[in-house]
Amino acid sequence: MRFNLKVIGNIIGILLMINGFLMLTAVPFGIYHVETSWKGILLSSLINSAIGFFLYYSTKNNQNKELRKRDGYLIVTSSWIIMSFFGMLPYLITGQIPGVANAFFETVSGYTTTGATILDDIESLDHGILYWRSLTQWIGGMGIIVLAVAILPFLGIGGMQLFVAEAPGVSIDKLQPRIKETAQRLWQIYISFTVVLFFILWAEGMDLFQAVNHAMTTFATGGFSTKNASIGYFESPLIQYTIILFMFISATNFTLTYFAINLNFKKVINNEEFRIYFFFIIILTLIVFFTLLGIDSSYAEETFRSALFSIVSIITTTGFTTVDFTGWTEFITILFFILMFFGASAGSTSGGIKIVRHVILLKNSYNEIKKQLHQSAVFTLKFNNNKVPQSVVTNILAFMMLYVVIFSMGSIIMTILGVDFITSIGSVAATLGNVGPGIGEVGPSSNFNSIPNAGKYFLSLLMFIGRLELLTFLMILTPVFWKYN
Repeated sequence: MRFNLKVIGNIIGILLMINGFLMLTAVPFGIYHVETSWKGILLSSLINSAIGFFLYYSTKNNQNKELRKRDGYLIVTSSWIIMSFFGMLPYLITGQIPGVANAFFETVSGYTTTGATILDDIESLDHGILYWRSLTQWIGGMGIIVLAVAILPFLGIGGMQLFVAEAPGVSIDKLQPRIKETAQRLWQIYISFTVVLFFILWAEGMDLFQAVNHAMTTFATGGFSTKNASIGYFESPLIQYTIILFMFISATNFTLTYFAINLNFKKVINNEEFRIYFFFIIILTLIVFFTLLGIDSSYAEETFRSALFSIVSIITTTGFTTVDFTGWTEFITILFFILMFFGASAGSTSGGIKIVRHVILLKNSYNEIKKQLHQSAVFTLKFNNNKVPQSVVTNILAFMMLYVVIFSMGSIIMTILGVDFITSIGSVAATLGNVGPGIGEVGPSSNFNSIPNAGKYFLSLLMFIGRLELLTFLMILTPVFWKYN
């Protein structure tokens, strides 16, 4: 057998049961607020759990637990698609988001932590649905498979295949010798920071429901809000600065966060990617701030806060908004569009290309220029004072090339579907980079509802590709993947 189908089915079954259980946590919110939608959420939970149990029970007597690389890639890709398919049931059964295309798009946007929405009036949704919507982002932030590796005892050596296939970034830094302990430690950090943020937001003036939802979607770098105006609804500077801080932390490599928790700040400061990430935000914020200050200097602090919030939100691919940055200047609009191709740190909840790839690519290009002048010289490419293997450079070059090709072809496809040019490039950049808001008709003050259904399915595909780091998802589309060894 080419694939270990029983193990694949077994893991997907367990994931669906987990999905059903987590879905169940939305029911109390509907009951408390006397909303009928809780019945639809409960039914959706039972469907997830029943199908999951059937898959698990019918495949549990498998003696061969070995997972090869191809099994790992297939599990990761298929589990994200299947979880999204069953995750949209609360929207459809309750009728809160009518239409399969809309419900699927919203669900995929949740699990991939993109934050793009088709909703014209978010505040019209029931509390249970709003909570489930936020929870999908929290689940997807750390990763469906990372959760499985953390809790499934039988995923020994095979867990590494899954972990590497799903986790974002160039390489995975282990926090513990065993991959299971690493996954558990990541979830401990993830949950702890989410809880801390919840209490802070609650103390700063959000009600309990708002604090719960925004804590989940902030640390997941997701960007779903319970308000139409997003974070702009909360006019408190304290709340906005708090969310800025936690967006920044969540888009920092979790290994560095672990070091910081253990008061090993030297490793954080000495990390090249972190330094570039930090100063990049500062420089860009000052550029936007002084540009806006040159237009209107009346509200300096508010202008600075808006500039900082928007820069951090886009770079971390969270997608929260306080203002519509496309309404500032054309220069700023173009700048933010370019930032959609950056992303933050590898090994974080952030989407996008990641800063480390850009830095290594620039260093490699600089070395190539030097080789033209000194053809006999040997230049070593280093990152964080470590030599970067040529295989990593080759992987990054392939990744960047594929990213450009997918963005270009995706933009063309969207125009073929009848979407205008600016909206096409904006929607593709926003979904492929898991950013959320784009430019054009999908800007911060609008949504993706105007996109035709075919376009919504296509953009959902791009969100999957962006979340699973291109190569993982595209690998299963190649003929060689399905051939016998």
